[in-house]
Amino acid sequence: MRFTLWEDFLALVFPVTCGLCNRSLYAFETDLCRICEASLPVTLFHTTPRDNELTRKLAGLANIRMALAYLRFSKRGKSQKLLHQLKYRNKPMLGIKLGKLYGHLLLEQGFHQEWDLIIPVPLHRSKERRRGYNQSRCFADGLGEALGIAVINGLERCVNTSTQTRKTRLQRWENVAEVFKIVDEGPIAGKRILLVDDVMTTGATLAACANLLQEAQPASIDLAVIAAGR
Repeated sequence: MRFTLWEDFLALVFPVTCGLCNRSLYAFETDLCRICEASLPVTLFHTTPRDNELTRKLAGLANIRMALAYLRFSKRGKSQKLLHQLKYRNKPMLGIKLGKLYGHLLLEQGFHQEWDLIIPVPLHRSKERRRGYNQSRCFADGLGEALGIAVINGLERCVNTSTQTRKTRLQRWENVAEVFKIVDEGPIAGKRILLVDDVMTTGATLAACANLLQEAQPASIDLAVIAAGR
């Protein structure tokens, strides 16, 4: 009883709130309230994973089998607010939560049999130290937990590139050219890889990572992001 009263006291003084609507969460809710969970702008890319606007965007740029996105990105929309909370408001658990939500959706569709390994797009060490975590790794960990698939840091970002925001398509490609390296080819060779990032716009970062991973001769490479814009 005393433990419950202490928890109630902490909840009153330091309330845990929803990452979208800021309402205080019930004990059975984590990071997002059930109302906001139900209203997320979920895409249907998982119904046509081999032929959708994401795979068409990457056609000729990287040898990708499937491309998936959990949410539809829109400026000033719910997906943008979630990404802002995740990246700039010290909310690593929100990334794990989104990964679990999407992972359970993919699990229902049988995707757990599609991959052997999940690899997140890395941050540069200096940026990860400042932020305290890699938001793409958080999303990957949530996916891995829900799908029962191992997650490894298979890539390293060896150049601290400038932000992709406000760059043209060509500038985005130039900004990520030759900035990654493979940590160890051994675990990747012959494996079906799911490459994970937080957001996809032009696809420059994901394509650069996918092309590099091909050097390790995986069986296949698929992509999944939290949100994708048009």
